[in-house]
Amino acid sequence: MSKKSPAQIKKRVFIVDDHPMMRQGLAQIIGPEPDLAICGEAENAEQALDSIGVCKPDLVLADISLPGKNGLELIKDFQALQPGLPVLVISMHDESLYAERVLRAGGRGYIMKQEGGKKLILAIRQVLEGKIYVSEKMSADILETFSGRPAGTEGSPVEKLTDREFEVFQFIGQGTGTRQTAEKLHLSVKTVEAHRANIKAKLKLKSATELIRFAVRWSESQGEGA
Repeated sequence: MSKKSPAQIKKRVFIVDDHPMMRQGLAQIIGPEPDLAICGEAENAEQALDSIGVCKPDLVLADISLPGKNGLELIKDFQALQPGLPVLVISMHDESLYAERVLRAGGRGYIMKQEGGKKLILAIRQVLEGKIYVSEKMSADILETFSGRPAGTEGSPVEKLTDREFEVFQFIGQGTGTRQTAEKLHLSVKTVEAHRANIKAKLKLKSATELIRFAVRWSESQGEGA
């Protein structure tokens, strides 16, 4: 048998999403493409980390909201296990919330779930070519951030939070208590309390009540409860 030409070798895509229907839908979009193939899937970070060594994907397509460990932490774990493994995040959350954090964590792109199949395939191919994929608007915003914001303009104070603080902040906004948050993030209660204190200081809030009010309002404005 003759060897396959480079054009015939399909790039292997691994899907990480906690919704079975979403995984199935993504597989139906990607499967028919002549240059792409689904090599595996996982519903959470633990499964994904166990599987990528066996599947050896060329690209991981991952949701940001996962049970146990979120997509940002998963990207960092992927980079520790397989440095340079391209990760494209696909999420229902507005990219202004996460795209920059995803790139800082080592991800190579961010696309929102409502963008549709054609854009998803375009994003996958772009990332596989070694490029970064974000929307044109987000690309301009990120360039502005990295080049220094114009004088007199300031981003949201929430942008000052580290990825872990941002995670804790979201749980506060969803009404999750300290102990529950600690269990969900596999942290000690003391560590979560320290994060809450740091968040309060960074957002210039005086009390725990102010912090909860701010986080709930912010969460509602982002549609986090949806």
